[in-house]
Amino acid sequence: MQPIVIDHIVKKYRSKKTEVEALKGISFSVDRGEIFGIIGPDGAGKTSLFRILTTLLLADSGRASVDGFDVVKDFIAIRQRVGYMPGKFSLYQDLTVQENLEFFASIFHTTIQENYDLVKEIYSQIEPFKTRRAGQLSGGMKQKLALSCALIHKPSVLFLDEPTTGVDAVSRREFWEMLHRLKEQGITIMVSTPYMDEAGLCDRVALIQKGEILSVNTPKGIIGEFTKPLWAVKATEMFRLMNAIKADTEVESCYPFGQQHHVVFKKSSGGKEKLERLTSAAGFTGVEILPIEPNIEDCFMALMKE
Repeated sequence: MQPIVIDHIVKKYRSKKTEVEALKGISFSVDRGEIFGIIGPDGAGKTSLFRILTTLLLADSGRASVDGFDVVKDFIAIRQRVGYMPGKFSLYQDLTVQENLEFFASIFHTTIQENYDLVKEIYSQIEPFKTRRAGQLSGGMKQKLALSCALIHKPSVLFLDEPTTGVDAVSRREFWEMLHRLKEQGITIMVSTPYMDEAGLCDRVALIQKGEILSVNTPKGIIGEFTKPLWAVKATEMFRLMNAIKADTEVESCYPFGQQHHVVFKKSSGGKEKLERLTSAAGFTGVEILPIEPNIEDCFMALMKE
């Protein structure tokens, strides 16, 4: 039995003047004990999906199940079995670290002492500050407290909605290390993120954009779907360079990536020669043209154009 199954889920938000389809009939499933990433920008539909799976929001159509329980009919059973860490810090800011954890433990009829081994590695890092109010914690410490509260009742499935947004690079790395250790305990983890570099830390990922699933695969599998040569180009006038490349009818895509522009041509051959002719004719200086391997973000950009 797969712990998460999503079958043609549709979610629309309506107002008097507009209707927005946040999820457009998406379907996929998650295997037990894997870290499954939902990768996409803000507004892609990630939070709507998480709220449906954690029984906090009703879909307009379609079906979904968590641990074999229907998200509509069996919402009480699901709430006892899952841990949920929403994107926005939602703990009680005026309670202390220890009071927040005790409160969440009591909701699930357990105690910190009973399940301390499960959260020990995470909670021990903030336990020295257990008398500090949650609202006075740093971003990384809030993150650890929220994860401890989501784990205190021994969930079989853990939902983490953009848990690393707004925290520093060190805290992000530590957080992912913690997730991999939780996976070793048999917990199924679904995590969403707008950071494409975090896709490689998941067992499998679903790329989502404007409520549609673009691809579901392992990170290596998604990169393997990118079949055309990719070029990195830079020059002294980067904005003018991008406009000049985009104006070429043979160019399929060109977008800025760090200090370079990543370029794909409609035809696979002769890319370097085409770029050399283009930059020379337009009088660019300091030109560098290199073939590169694609990453998840390059794949995402290519899938958006299909």
